[in-house]
Amino acid sequence: MTTVTGFGEVWRADRPYLVNLAYRMLGDIGAAEDVVQEAFVRWSAATDVADDRGWLTVVTSRLCLDQLRSARSRRELPGDVPERPLAVDPADRVTLDDEVRLALLVVLQRLAPAERVAFILHDVFGLPFESVAETLGRPVATCRQLARRARQHIALERSRPVAADEHQLVTERFITACANGDLDALLQVLHPDAWGAGTFDRAYERRGAAEVAANLLRYLGSRATLVAAPPLVIAYLRRREFAVLRLTVVGDQVTSIVAEAGRDLRF
Repeated sequence: MTTVTGFGEVWRADRPYLVNLAYRMLGDIGAAEDVVQEAFVRWSAATDVADDRGWLTVVTSRLCLDQLRSARSRRELPGDVPERPLAVDPADRVTLDDEVRLALLVVLQRLAPAERVAFILHDVFGLPFESVAETLGRPVATCRQLARRARQHIALERSRPVAADEHQLVTERFITACANGDLDALLQVLHPDAWGAGTFDRAYERRGAAEVAANLLRYLGSRATLVAAPPLVIAYLRRREFAVLRLTVVGDQVTSIVAEAGRDLRF
């Protein structure tokens, strides 16, 4: 059983990443937050979890697949999709290295729903294509092709310059720091000479990491949910979009932030 202290530490460290992952799969911030909440409930009752983030990633992905399976009524997934739960024990696939996690974050939003399902069920959960075909209601050969296309997308991402991967990892650090209201972590991810600007009723500009960070935490902080939608970061408040941020990343730091919102968000 997870202790209160352990739960709080993992929640702060991993929830922003998991919400971001679920949002990439589902495209709905409310659904993403609900899925992650359920994943943490299951994790808190689990025992002998060696890799907390890996376990939570698998369970979050599995719950997202349940959502995708029911999306037939919204015409997101064609064909009959069985409503039975997946016969997958998350303990079977709990270790996900940084390369796989990064591939999931970068690629999932670019895949069609059926490609997402085929890739995650087979390549992440390790199910045979016969089971994937049963889940999707499509021929085995079609499911193999769907998974192959997904792998091609991932291979393309891995072949990109390292700077692209660094941008994603820096964005993840930025989101986590804001979500936890962690000023020290935010100052580490911001370049000392970083500047921020906002265009609303009036134009605002702030220069220097300390000033930019203070304003970010004042208007975003732990009350907002941030998700990456490359090349942007979207901020939600009470599950409604209220700000869009464009980050400029050089090396392993954010050098500038330009934000737009429908309310007074000052930098």
